[in-house]
Amino acid sequence: MSQEIPAQTPETTVETAGEKISGTEDKGSEYLDQLLRLKAEFENYRKRIDREKPELVRFGRAELLLRLLPIYDLLLQAHREVLASHNDTPLGKGMEGIFKEFEKIFKEEGVAAMAPEGKPFDALLHEVLGTVESDAEEGTVIDVPQAGFTFNGKLLRSAKVRVARKASEKIEGGAS
Repeated sequence: MSQEIPAQTPETTVETAGEKISGTEDKGSEYLDQLLRLKAEFENYRKRIDREKPELVRFGRAELLLRLLPIYDLLLQAHREVLASHNDTPLGKGMEGIFKEFEKIFKEEGVAAMAPEGKPFDALLHEVLGTVESDAEEGTVIDVPQAGFTFNGKLLRSAKVRVARKASEKIEGGAS
């Protein structure tokens, strides 16, 4: 039961070492290639994030502003009521201050109220709540129950409007 150990000559030792070095070099080359690819992928990822970051921030701001608009609408309604009866009181002046701050913030953030009244209906900007008989041209916005807003030139909330329709003509004499 003796094990035979192959005899190693200097030539076989050099050949074996050469094969090991060659294998190690191949592995090293493979690892270097993987490292370079990962580095390039990471650089592309970083560049993409740098490009997308401002857009994501802008989207977050738009979402917040959109959530604040119902509060703005309620305050606007209260403001109109206060102006009708308590214009020169501290309450009226306080409400005026609130709306000056809203206007300032809206301007800084790029939010603008739309003014669709008297303009033709635009399905991309307006939501029709109903029609009103009017002498105005058919399809013209007559009333704006809820204002619409844009954010940096893009629609934030559509305006809820009522549009004109032609007055129906009365038929005299009835059916025959």
